[in-house]
Amino acid sequence: MTLARVRREYRGQALLERRAPSSPLPLLQRWLRDALRRDFVEPNAMTLATVDALGRPRARMVLLKRADERGLTFYSNLRSAKARELAVRPHAALVLWWPELHRQVRVEGRVSLVSAAESDAYFATRPRGAQLGAWASPQSHVVPSRAVLERNLSAARARFEGGDVPRPPARAAHDRVLAGPPRPHARPAPLRAERQRLAACSTGAVRP
Repeated sequence: MTLARVRREYRGQALLERRAPSSPLPLLQRWLRDALRRDFVEPNAMTLATVDALGRPRARMVLLKRADERGLTFYSNLRSAKARELAVRPHAALVLWWPELHRQVRVEGRVSLVSAAESDAYFATRPRGAQLGAWASPQSHVVPSRAVLERNLSAARARFEGGDVPRPPARAAHDRVLAGPPRPHARPAPLRAERQRLAACSTGAVRP
């Protein structure tokens, strides 16, 4: 079978405008809870799209770590490609997709850094192995070999043996808030959220 013939009929409950909340944020939070209860693999995974210095789009997967009135928060290394691109052009787009639920959410908006204290608090919740890995592996940079990575990891283990692993300097205030309206979509009647605040948006029908 060719890819052109691969498709699925979506027969789930329609997302109707009259049933949608006046603000899209409660709907997004409800959908996130639904995905978490289903025990999906990485239910908070989302595509992050940025633009490089030449105007070329670039996309990658990141994890959503908070969704509230301030926006959607994800974490990154300030030396990563996405962080460098956002420093120059602080606008991005996100897409969350739960195929099992026939739902997706699109968000577009301006990106800004959160406080160093919030970054510290998040880094402290990460597993120790992930904390050490943040010291060992430079994000978006070529590592000469696996052996180099293993040496860096061993050095980090020795350096912080018996104590807490602090947040690396390159990750200072490294998480960003995407403040913009989420656009929820579910077959067959997607909705579009208008305005620039997550807590106060109107909705209208639009195709994805």
